[in-house]
Amino acid sequence: MSVIELKAVTKTFPHHTERMLLRKHIVHWFSRVKVEPFYALREISFSIERGESLAIVGHNGAGKSTLLSLIAGVAQPTVGSVHVDGRVSALLELGSGFHPDLTGAENLILNASLMGMNRKEVVAKYDQIIDFTGLGDFINEPLRTYSTGMMMRLAFSVAIHADPQIVILDEVLAVGDAEFQAKCRAAINAMRTEGRTLLFVSHAAADVRRMCDRAVWLDHGRLMMHGPVAEVIDAYEGRVAAQIAQ
Repeated sequence: MSVIELKAVTKTFPHHTERMLLRKHIVHWFSRVKVEPFYALREISFSIERGESLAIVGHNGAGKSTLLSLIAGVAQPTVGSVHVDGRVSALLELGSGFHPDLTGAENLILNASLMGMNRKEVVAKYDQIIDFTGLGDFINEPLRTYSTGMMMRLAFSVAIHADPQIVILDEVLAVGDAEFQAKCRAAINAMRTEGRTLLFVSHAAADVRRMCDRAVWLDHGRLMMHGPVAEVIDAYEGRVAAQIAQ
């Protein structure tokens, strides 16, 4: 049973996002020269079955984060459809949904609510979330005093305790010390064992091979390959090696 299905998904953005004066808007409206939009994704179609772990690989700017944002519901496709069945916990950008002037504990409650947890769930899991972070008394300090690694600990802990059916991780293991990274990997493996669906973006091929069943390779917004993780990673790394050798 598919929990995520994309059908002919295209996502575009306008090239000119800067503020324009009124006269520039008028010239643009009456100009015969049409400015083509930027295509972040082009006609992407694939599905993910319940309990699968899917890696999304590609160079910077390939469209990986845009794809995740569509699946997380943060953005909508320009063309095509995205169907998601189940609660999603997404770590797309470190600190998203956090407020620097609130304490770690206050941000915990705020972020948990944004991820769909009700008050009863937050109260029941509050101590577990804090214990996983290892922040100790720092949980009562303003977030602006946190290091990047401390923010990652809090964000990751809230995400995995939100009882998600689908977990989206975008380069989250690239931040934090080795001990906490190992803790995160153990938590991810436990979620996979429980049958959760995982979408994982990382440039660390070893993590991708170890944690994922299948992979999607994007290049300039196009779907290059979709299949078993070893085959896709081998093909992607082969392309990268060939480009470096040129």
